[in-house]
Amino acid sequence: MKCGVGCMYIKICGITKLDQARAIAQMGADALGFICVPSSPRYISTNTIGQIIFSLTKSQSEQFVDLDLIGVFLNTSTAEICHAMESSGLNAVQLHGDESPEFCDRLRSQLDLINPQIKLIKALRVKDRAGLERAKLYSDIVDVVLLDAYDPQIAGGTGKAIDWQMLRDFCPNCDWWLAGGLSPENVAEAIALTSPQGLDVSSGVELSAGDKDLDRVKRFITSVKEYS
Repeated sequence: MKCGVGCMYIKICGITKLDQARAIAQMGADALGFICVPSSPRYISTNTIGQIIFSLTKSQSEQFVDLDLIGVFLNTSTAEICHAMESSGLNAVQLHGDESPEFCDRLRSQLDLINPQIKLIKALRVKDRAGLERAKLYSDIVDVVLLDAYDPQIAGGTGKAIDWQMLRDFCPNCDWWLAGGLSPENVAEAIALTSPQGLDVSSGVELSAGDKDLDRVKRFITSVKEYS
């Protein structure tokens, strides 16, 4: 992982288009997220992910060489995840379902056989302080805990925000990233209130699901630069 702008890590999630992936990487994002969940409106097949990654990485530009390319999975078997990693060129895994700490531990062991450098991220949808305590259970197993807003029906990309005040003292044993309802307009406030190591945005920089508004992406990254 490279250190992000001002050491604030920036992930733009829900990428579906090669031209947008290239432009966003050139703007200074640290990571691109690809949704490997067929039920999601931002779903992209492993084959298409592989094509995008091949096109990006055949360039030796520093922005592409150091980029984290994150596959987002929801209640997927370890075998399917490992196959997707090996066939696509992804170099990080984000789990966005009901995966237990034990599942994460098993997956970590299997990913290490592919490449010990693969980053493992566990996303949790948090609605109260009990959710924050649950998040800490993962912090000795995964590389990053990602906190997203709770929705009873939608796993991610809802545009909803967590109660940032609740996160003021959140301090797990690993890095943590903030997601949920972030936008160019509110990201500085979010950083000020929560002090995460990273930010994850999707719907807040979109024209429609999976179609990024590059102007809003640029404004988002610029806002983080200016605040950091």
